[in-house]
Amino acid sequence: MNKTLFVFALLFTSICFSQSVRFDGFIQDEQKNPLEMANIMAINNGTKAMDSYGITNDKGKFQLTLKPNTAYTIKISYLGMKSKEIAVSTKSENMTQNIVLDGAGIELEGVEIVREMPVSIKGDTIVYNADSFKSGTEKKLEDVLKKLPGVEVNADGEIEVEGKKVSKLMVEGKDFFDGDTKLGVKNIPADAIDKVQVLRNYNEISQLKGLENDQENVAMNIKLKEGKKNFWFGDVTAGIGVAELDSRYIINPKLFYYSPKYSINLITNFNNIGELPLTAQDYFKFTGGFKNLMKKGGSSFNVSSNDLGISLLRNNRAKEIETKFGATNFAYSVNKAWNISGFGILSTSKTDLETKSQTTILDSGDQQKSNENTNQKNNLGLFKLSSTYKPSDKFQFDYDILTKLTKQEEYSDLFREQIVQNVATSEDIFTTKKQDPTSINQNLSLYYTQSAKNIFAFEMQHLYQDENPFYNANLQTLPFDLSGYISGQNRNDYNQDRFVKTNKLDAKLDYYYMVTPKSNFNITLGNTYSYQNFNSHIFQMLDNGTRNDLNDVENNNDVDYRFNDAFLGFHYKILTGKFTFTPGVSFHTYQMTNGQLGTDYSQNFTKVLPDFFALYQIKKSETLTYNFSLTNDFTDINQLAAGYVLSNYSSLFRGNRFLENATSQVHSLRYFKYNMFNFENIFANATYTRKVDAIKTKADFDGINQSSVPYNSNLADETFSGMGNYGRSFLKNYKASANASFNWSKFNNIQNNQLSTTESFSQSYTVRASTNYKNLPNIEFGYNLLVNKYSGSTFYTDKPFARLDYYFLDSFSFVSEYEFYHYYNGDKTVDNEYDFLSASLIYQKKNSKWEYKISATNLLNTKYLNDDSFSQFSTRVSQYTVQPRYIIFSMKYNL
Repeated sequence: MNKTLFVFALLFTSICFSQSVRFDGFIQDEQKNPLEMANIMAINNGTKAMDSYGITNDKGKFQLTLKPNTAYTIKISYLGMKSKEIAVSTKSENMTQNIVLDGAGIELEGVEIVREMPVSIKGDTIVYNADSFKSGTEKKLEDVLKKLPGVEVNADGEIEVEGKKVSKLMVEGKDFFDGDTKLGVKNIPADAIDKVQVLRNYNEISQLKGLENDQENVAMNIKLKEGKKNFWFGDVTAGIGVAELDSRYIINPKLFYYSPKYSINLITNFNNIGELPLTAQDYFKFTGGFKNLMKKGGSSFNVSSNDLGISLLRNNRAKEIETKFGATNFAYSVNKAWNISGFGILSTSKTDLETKSQTTILDSGDQQKSNENTNQKNNLGLFKLSSTYKPSDKFQFDYDILTKLTKQEEYSDLFREQIVQNVATSEDIFTTKKQDPTSINQNLSLYYTQSAKNIFAFEMQHLYQDENPFYNANLQTLPFDLSGYISGQNRNDYNQDRFVKTNKLDAKLDYYYMVTPKSNFNITLGNTYSYQNFNSHIFQMLDNGTRNDLNDVENNNDVDYRFNDAFLGFHYKILTGKFTFTPGVSFHTYQMTNGQLGTDYSQNFTKVLPDFFALYQIKKSETLTYNFSLTNDFTDINQLAAGYVLSNYSSLFRGNRFLENATSQVHSLRYFKYNMFNFENIFANATYTRKVDAIKTKADFDGINQSSVPYNSNLADETFSGMGNYGRSFLKNYKASANASFNWSKFNNIQNNQLSTTESFSQSYTVRASTNYKNLPNIEFGYNLLVNKYSGSTFYTDKPFARLDYYFLDSFSFVSEYEFYHYYNGDKTVDNEYDFLSASLIYQKKNSKWEYKISATNLLNTKYLNDDSFSQFSTRVSQYTVQPRYIIFSMKYNL
């Protein structure tokens, strides 16, 4: 494998340094002032193709890489100035020439030439001409984005531009499933894309743009080709295939319609080849575009999920997955002032997981080894309706409602071996988990501009959440001594019903006063109110089938919890020279009451919380940002309920009604530089968090069985994370990057009545390089090293990878991907190697609507992959069985 990568690297290097001629100089106006962001391109007079292009830097310098002994027409444009063409004939030596543009511009000419540029910048918007980067093998938006300079798409379908996560994806200015990037990158056809617009410093409320610090906000808008507007487009795919023991299928219709008046998107996918358009993880983190209203408030009150720990870690690469998925999204302009939009998503999946794992308790060294077979059924539903009414630039009224419906079941058959004080015992364990939670999230917003100096914003958000998880464990040994439990049974069959209801209302009123064109004052009046109810009950099923209710107080919960935070905030934003400062402070009054066991326990106090933001605009595309915040962190009802709660068959938890809040001090520093002159992209960030009086866990272990209770620690937890990236596109057809990230954490807990401090340190290093030719095979290759160091254990993953794609004979596309994994720990007691290879061959005649494809996944028929995790009390090493080799033949019809 290493030899193969060496050959790839040698080939890549030799191509990069093949013979070429550099043509550079400066572009200026008539007064000899440099013109930054001027566009320049070289058109080959023989082939009529664009051989090179560039954008000037802040000194007006340009640089093009041309072929020797070739005649070119050099086109130069700058908006607001007259475009220019010059003739250049290269020889074998480098050339230098300065160019002066006339001031009286014909803007239409400039716009026309800008449209031909592969990349151009207009204010805060970067525009990529998609066809300039396509090689012919691209099928989805994801394939196009990966070839754009400064743009990355990770394995979860999240888009990053200049190191910032794209928070909203739009098509023709209309939200695509409320901005969800994964559904967009995996489904929008590549051949429909004309332009990709990156919108930096994005704020969807036009009245608030510039009033707040939007430097981290990035959105993306996809512009469609003219032939795709006002017409239905998309494709319908159907395929069949074989695995080792059974048949495989996929049916995947996708239809899109866009017009100025309305748009409709339809996506369906039925398959048993492991293709998951939306995983359960995606579902639970899907916000539907809802934002954190209280991000400036200084308080953190997050409603936790009672999800029973249903196994979601590997259900995108599990042993067996069958999926039925359907989604529709629409947007309709009722009139110029009123727009409505919405979506509906339904997904059903059946997943089989097979896991081998070893868990080691850090303090004692006791171990649990297990072989687990799990069957899951997930039924997920998402529905959203949005309305925006904007009769003028001075007034906007928004309303949104998002509903989540879920039904999940998980059945596990587990064989475990306990090694406690060097004594081994084993048993079979059967568990059942069921839940069908519902949540409804509503948002109402009003924005009013009274005058150029006075702006008001009112936002209100309500969350209703109803959860009802049920848990059953059937095992031989009795892990816990529960009051009222009848021992002496052949099997220990204990169960728990849990019911949690949440109503949470956030509301705030912002007033902005423009002191000067470069400064504003912001007053915020806000309130967070939450009411929660928690009920749980443990019961035992006896061998004879009768039910034994464990009615003692310690085995049951009936808890009410009310939380209220009223606050007043002040922020002042000022731009002075290259600096932007936003100091702020908020004054809070807190009231908390939990009622249980026939009594109420209340806490009331006030707190002053400062925050600070600073931005140093070094150059137009180079910034240094600092953020500081002091935040009060509050728990919800789940950690306050004093009765026992079954976390799993070997873990028992009880809350603490006397818990107090923690205080988090967060410092973050971010550097960013994007140079369009040589498409250099540099960013780095570091964040330090110190949490004082954190809610920690007191855990007692009987072998590997854990009983735990939370408490307020007087020791501080600390985390420090950072990452850096250097990327560059050069010589038109090459792209390379290097990335490093780390996360260090220090935790304080009590384990078996002894204070214990645990640390974890994770590191990841990645280098990659790729080519982007239109008529030659393209390769991407790289290497990733992952190091996870926990207290007493270190795990390594070496991952070289490569990708080949080639469009040839105007009809064929070949794509292949290879990943090699070497997973091991420090003393080599764990040492595994495995790899994955996939390939596809596509035939489609030019201008034909039919496409034929044969593809294979996991060609090497790898059986499993490895992973590890850390829980502050233990480490876990896991081995997951993955899907076998699939060979699929499919046909696609393009509308």
